[in-house]
Amino acid sequence: MKTLLKITLLIGAVVSLSFVVKYPIDGYQSTGIVRLAHLQKIVRDSIDYNRIPAGAYKNLADIKLNLISRKNDSLNVLLTTDAQFDREIQRILPGSGYSATVLDITNPDSLRYAAYRETSGYQPGSVGKIAVLTALFTQLAEICPDSWEARTRLLKNKRVSARYWGTGDHHTIPIYDIDADRLTKRRVTANDEFSLYEWADHMVSVSNNGAASVVWREALLMAAFKENYEYLTEDEAEAWFKDTPRDSLTNLANDVVNLPLRKLGISTDEWRLGSFFTGAANRYVGDKGGSIGTPLGLMKFLVQLEQGNVVDQKSSLEMKRLLYLTDRRIRYAHSSRLDDAAVYFKSGSLYKCDREKNPDCAAYAGNVYNYMNSVIIVEHENGKKYIVCLMTNVLNKNSAGAHMYLATAIDKIINPDA
Repeated sequence: MKTLLKITLLIGAVVSLSFVVKYPIDGYQSTGIVRLAHLQKIVRDSIDYNRIPAGAYKNLADIKLNLISRKNDSLNVLLTTDAQFDREIQRILPGSGYSATVLDITNPDSLRYAAYRETSGYQPGSVGKIAVLTALFTQLAEICPDSWEARTRLLKNKRVSARYWGTGDHHTIPIYDIDADRLTKRRVTANDEFSLYEWADHMVSVSNNGAASVVWREALLMAAFKENYEYLTEDEAEAWFKDTPRDSLTNLANDVVNLPLRKLGISTDEWRLGSFFTGAANRYVGDKGGSIGTPLGLMKFLVQLEQGNVVDQKSSLEMKRLLYLTDRRIRYAHSSRLDDAAVYFKSGSLYKCDREKNPDCAAYAGNVYNYMNSVIIVEHENGKKYIVCLMTNVLNKNSAGAHMYLATAIDKIINPDA
């Protein structure tokens, strides 16, 4: 099976290079995301690569929105609990410290929804970066309302540097030198310059916090400068941050990431983002309102993404593609039952240790709080498709294994014949 897959991928890569460039796995030419040039070469040269499984090698035509046929249906209609399905899902959830929503979208005309403590609030961690991605595409639509091509051109051609906004995160980013065919991974530096597409990819695929702050910064600048943003220089941008009152910047930054969620019918208590992902951003922009997420709020978002209602249909699809491009599958998405499936995934965590209570308190096993969250769309080759939003706060334990166990258990319920 894997040998056949490699042959198929190799043929597909050669065809795409000869006639049309596809995306995402071989989308370097269309997006300018240099990381994809590395993956494209791996596929083209049939190089063994175990970092991503078989389900992660899809092309542009393979990625679609699943609920377009129900585009005009309300969330109240779509998220109606199926009693039997709800019992099956609740039976496998451990209880205290866990909350989840699960939606089986295999048959769009007959959805199955389950929910457990779905309105409980958690610190969303890096799952909040999806809100930043939404802010970016919202602002692109504002300044280029009549042309999708103009939006993607701006994403590909507008290059900005990290400056102080992007520094201070331990997560590394991939740097691929095409000419030397050399891939290195390192932290973001203030001098790093990438396109908007690449910054968005760094934010989502490797969950880099500095990249998230840069993308949020650029969405904020789009909101301020509108059609003049394309020609905005970095000196002009920094002067604007310096000259604009701090409270005005804080309010505008908060609106940029949160108002698009309100337009989707997601309340402030269901999902909100209150602060940048790196502390250096606080030089000019303050925190406001705190961050919170709930399985219900996140499910509302992903359902509307599949409907094509997040900004618009093309934006929804492009955001889904970016969520597909995860550098590697971790936590929930690491379950071997999902290896052959396409997954659109974001994970987030935040923990705190009190070393006086436990000097050995470990990373991702906080004893004060220990949030771990997974949101995912799963699409199996046999047609089984579903969405899961899982949020946990289990003290003194790294919940990555529990998330992976639940991924397997939920998949067995929805996809029993796998």
